[in-house]
Amino acid sequence: MEVEELRSSKSERYSKELDVAVRVVQMACSLCQKVQKHLISESNDQVKSKDDNSLVTIADWSVQATVSWMLLEIFGSENVSIVAEEDIQTLTKADSVGILETVVKTVNDCLVDAPKFGLTVPAMALGTKEVLEAINRCNSAGGPSGRHWVLDPVDGTLGFVRGDQYAVALALIEDGEVALGVLGCPNYPMNKEWLEYHHCYYRIMSKLSSPTSESWDKGCVMYARKGSGEALMEPLVRENSSLDLSNLARTIRVSSIDDPALATFCEPVENSNSSHSFTAGLAHSLGLRNQPLRVYSMVKYGAIARGDAEIFMKFAKAGYKEKIWDHAAGVLIVQEAGGVVTDAGGCPLDFSQGIYLEGLNLGIIACSDVKLHQKIIRALNASWGSSNL
Repeated sequence: MEVEELRSSKSERYSKELDVAVRVVQMACSLCQKVQKHLISESNDQVKSKDDNSLVTIADWSVQATVSWMLLEIFGSENVSIVAEEDIQTLTKADSVGILETVVKTVNDCLVDAPKFGLTVPAMALGTKEVLEAINRCNSAGGPSGRHWVLDPVDGTLGFVRGDQYAVALALIEDGEVALGVLGCPNYPMNKEWLEYHHCYYRIMSKLSSPTSESWDKGCVMYARKGSGEALMEPLVRENSSLDLSNLARTIRVSSIDDPALATFCEPVENSNSSHSFTAGLAHSLGLRNQPLRVYSMVKYGAIARGDAEIFMKFAKAGYKEKIWDHAAGVLIVQEAGGVVTDAGGCPLDFSQGIYLEGLNLGIIACSDVKLHQKIIRALNASWGSSNL
């Protein structure tokens, strides 16, 4: 069965949107791989700090411009509302002229490769004004009505800068419900066994392998449509490769493990917006014996969706507000793969209230199994009073 047939096997609704989204994310991942390779191999100033001290890179702006331009070109500007993380404030400062020039070049270099992903090349190269406009168009506030594309161009920027895990996340929300989600994970190998190897090692092995060999494929794209009851995964389009992805897309499912002693749980790498100490105490009370898998970005949702881990717990510190682009795509993929995602009170996440997950109760719990999820909720209720969060 070909990729497009797999993507529409359960329902024709959103089939075009999902097909376009997967192609666009594939292209964005290719862009990110090239930028990350440059960041790792050379000393440069392509990383900036925003006003909130978070990091932003050439890839963040370039992916946002590329995805924005493609969605508007395919669906028409009157039909496209985009909610995305980046704006042009930092990029248009006087000391960012060099970075802006690099972003424009990166976007155009990426768009030239569009036919490789089944997409259309612009008639002419985009100028600086057009690239800035494409980034700036992603200024929708979302909300409870209408269609809104939700983009995190590089989720896990710190992981990206360090040559570690990150993700390109694109979702479509309609009338407050996540309708489809696509998660591109350029450094997340197709098979769980390869996680044991440092990314530099399997980067070397990829070069030694035949271009048609799946043995050392690095990177994947996971995606799902609401109500389809399935999530799918395919490898990234490889550089200069004619590998037919239609033969490699496969269904992914959550793990069947329901014993906490055997379960693996994920949490954010950084402790700045999630309490490792509270999570550790909760894990101990649940009888979780395995060490936590600390992973940058929404790759954590992908790990649960395809059965590499069973639990993701995040309990934000006071004052931190979760953004919809950090969760929308991953949540839907986990749910359609058979998992459960709620806030820490057991309620569904609400994506209808703008750019933030308003009304979020305590934190977020994603789980492969309903029984495991219920055990976590009970343990949480018993220990939350001493959390100091």
